[in-house]
Amino acid sequence: MVPLRILWSQDDLLAVWKPSGIPVQPDPTGDADLLSLLQAQFNGQRFFVTHRLDRPVSGVVLVARSSKAAEHLNEQFRQRTVRKVYWAIVEGEVVASTTLEGSIQRDGRAHKARVVRSDGTMAKARLSVEPIAKGDRYTLLNVVPEGGAFHQIRAQLGAAGWPIKGDVKYGARRGEKDRSIALHARSIAFISPSTGEVVVVDAPAPEASLWNALQALVTDQG
Repeated sequence: MVPLRILWSQDDLLAVWKPSGIPVQPDPTGDADLLSLLQAQFNGQRFFVTHRLDRPVSGVVLVARSSKAAEHLNEQFRQRTVRKVYWAIVEGEVVASTTLEGSIQRDGRAHKARVVRSDGTMAKARLSVEPIAKGDRYTLLNVVPEGGAFHQIRAQLGAAGWPIKGDVKYGARRGEKDRSIALHARSIAFISPSTGEVVVVDAPAPEASLWNALQALVTDQG
């Protein structure tokens, strides 16, 4: 396999470009995973997970080289001070920026999330959505989640009538041959464990025709 792309590194932390189709860490399938591939790429060095992306999602993932750095990052995620931005290609037309709000209920049997009305005891998940390019059948969205509920982005976009391209679990018309979905972790902002400074890491979108075409429209509009 082609070596994983390192987007940024500093002392005991790496930002890695995760391809769609691989899990972040070992799972029951036994397929190659991000941590194992990194370990092989860095001559057996141990790495620690700080957060995850769904298997069919691409984009930036932070991986620690030490338990201390992992603890530092995990605390930032618990305190919700890490800012994550996603790009999503969705079916249909989104004409204006909006905020989606609802409670997320996890269905363990179906390995799926559902957007439900809160009974007052459930926390609400919020999703800021901004259309940044429009094609004939698809819209490219800039998406900022508040919190980190299971399948939050996929479930909320699907419930709003804008399923992510290829995400048949949440309403897309058809899947992709490689089982990927058009959701990409575009950037992440966090505090460096070693310097205390704010770091922002951007991840280029996948090299695919639709991604390239919609990105060109973003550039043209800019």
